[in-house]
Formats: sequence, structure tokens, C-alpha cells
Amino acid sequence: MPAFFAVLVLAYMCTVLAFTAGNGKETVCNQLNITMVDSAKIRLISSREIARILAGNNLNPVGKTYKHIETESIENLLRRNPVIKDVECYKTPAGVLQLRVVQRSPKFRVMTEGENYYVDTERFIMPVSTSYAAYIPVVSGQVTKTRAAGDLFDFITFLEKNPFWNAQIEQIYITYDRNIELVPRIGDSLIRLGSLDNYKVKLNKLEKLYAEVFCEIGWNRYKTIDLRYKNQVVCTRK
Repeated sequence: MPAFFAVLVLAYMCTVLAFTAGNGKETVCNQLNITMVDSAKIRLISSREIARILAGNNLNPVGKTYKHIETESIENLLRRNPVIKDVECYKTPAGVLQLRVVQRSPKFRVMTEGENYYVDTERFIMPVSTSYAAYIPVVSGQVTKTRAAGDLFDFITFLEKNPFWNAQIEQIYITYDRNIELVPRIGDSLIRLGSLDNYKVKLNKLEKLYAEVFCEIGWNRYKTIDLRYKNQVVCTRK
């Protein structure tokens, strides 16, 4: 039996080597297999949409011989799509064209009067997908793309890495004078952070206030919580 399996493996290897050496130019593509990486978590684009994109650009491989299929052209076309991070396309001896698509991962959403977009985990600006509902922080107000991919990105990264603030902050608003206001998930107090200078110190003070005071007296007693003043937290009653 071991010898039989060894023969099968050797035959398969010979087939693959022969295909590679001759580049399988006359092989007819009978199937396009599209694999969406992490599609259970992110669905910015579907395999059906990708197939339509290829067909619309005369790059549908099914029915064509391999010599008429340019995998590099397929990769380059799909990489131009802003929701796609990377693409790998290759031919198999069985006539199946394999397409592996890596989608971008949205980190937060920006919603202003004139623009609506995602910023991904690599600071890339990308359009909002109509087929994907992302449960991520929302930033509104006076937001520029430069700031969204700059200090605001760093601030949101800090919030994500802190278990308390990651669970607590639902929305971020930037005022006309570039100050930051935070909308919490628990309670209806507006948190006025001010500038992003020393934001770690400011939020650390507030976290202690939540733990030592608000847990005792309740979360909804104050209209605003102001962190803009040095060494103090100013709360305004409702």
C-alpha cells in the first residue's frame, strides 16, 4: 500500500510539473473559484460582485484557454477597488482559476455634512459599503481626511485597546474649534474632552470618577462632564 500511494504522489507531481513547464496554455478554464478571506467578519464585497466586475471588464475566465487568461490583469483590476486590500490569482491543472481576495477592515466611520466614509486599520480612506453594517465608532462634525488618518486614528486606537473606553464610547464629535466631544453608551452625559493633548491623563481621571463616584450616585445625574481643565473634572447638573 505505501508503494501504491508513493506512485500516486509521484504521478500527481509529474502532472503538476508538466503543467507548469508547459504553462498549461491549452487547458480550458471550467470554473472560477473565489475565496473571500475573513468573510464571516467582513462583507464589504461579495464573490458575486467580483464575478460581475470581471465580466464587465471582459475578464471572465470561464470557457477560455489558459493562454488567453492574464492573471496579472485580473489582480490589477480588483486591487483598484477601494474595499479590496489584496488579491491572489492562479491557475490549477484541473482547469480551475483560483481567486483569493483579502478585504480591508474598517476601524471607524466618518460622517460629515458632505462626506461619509470608513477609515481602515491601515489609515486608508474607503467608501461605505451598502451591504455591510459595521459596528464601529462613528466620528462626526468637523473632520478632515488628514486628521481622520492622523491623530484621530491614534486616539481611537487608544480607546480600542482600553477595555473600559472601548465598551463605553459610542460616538465622537468634533466641534468647529476642533475640540473633541464624546458620546457614551451608558448614561446620557456629554463628555467634553477638549483637545487631544494629554487625552490619556484626562480619560484616566474620568475612569476613576466613574469607578469611585458614578457607580454610587448613578450615571445620569449630570448633563456634561468637562475634562478641559487641568487637574479637575467639572460636572454640570441637569
